[in-house]
Amino acid sequence: MVRIRDKASESHGRRFGNYVKAVLSILGTWGCERGFVRSNPAEKVKNTRRKRGALDANRSWSDQEREAVLGRAPPHILPALALMMFTGLGPKDALRLPRSQFRSGEIATQRSKTGEPVFWPAPAALQRVLKVAPIDNSVTLCANSNGLPWTESGFRASWRKFRISLEREGLVGPGLMLYGLRHTLAVILREAGSDERAIADALGQKTIEMARHYSRGPDLKRKTRGIVADFDHEVNRRRTGIVKPDTPSCQTGRLSQVKEKKSNEYQSVEW
Repeated sequence: MVRIRDKASESHGRRFGNYVKAVLSILGTWGCERGFVRSNPAEKVKNTRRKRGALDANRSWSDQEREAVLGRAPPHILPALALMMFTGLGPKDALRLPRSQFRSGEIATQRSKTGEPVFWPAPAALQRVLKVAPIDNSVTLCANSNGLPWTESGFRASWRKFRISLEREGLVGPGLMLYGLRHTLAVILREAGSDERAIADALGQKTIEMARHYSRGPDLKRKTRGIVADFDHEVNRRRTGIVKPDTPSCQTGRLSQVKEKKSNEYQSVEW
């Protein structure tokens, strides 16, 4: 069991290795209850601890890193990145978001992980990106360089290639993960004064208050509009200390003219 856990950790990371160990422990318990095994072989196997000094998983992005990514992202990658950055949607939900769920500058959807509703008016920065995004016939809001819906593996590969190029230029630090954008948005909202309940509602985080699920629609919209207004103001305030007034935050000029070649052939698996 230890060797299996360690091999999974080496191949896919510490958290995955611990997850494999947990699943094996559950199977062992099931086998004991039914008499297939005498004892649970994974019962006393401990989780692998994070190494001292190791980078935090899904760490928050700095203001400088966000601006660097927005300013250098290829046209077919930028809309998806901006959608994650300015709404807090996870990669899966952002890539699969139908165009029909983005109307009049507002997103109304639900998280695939929890089923919780998400209502999010698009901040000004996101609207600017989407306004000049390459025109395609994809049913999803974000599309690859061929104008087709992204596959998760395809976007992972394109993102990895782009991220590594930024690391080599010293524009971003190591450990920049897409899921870190949810943490980043939560941190910005918290620093802007939003409380934990408001942040949870805005990000579609599931809670024990399930009774509110069907009754909070109008309240959620009213609350989120205020939250996004605060978020928009805070993002613009931070940006003034990084970007000069005459420097664009993203490549809007070339977005309307350039189509990057397909880069889905790379085979990375991390977000």
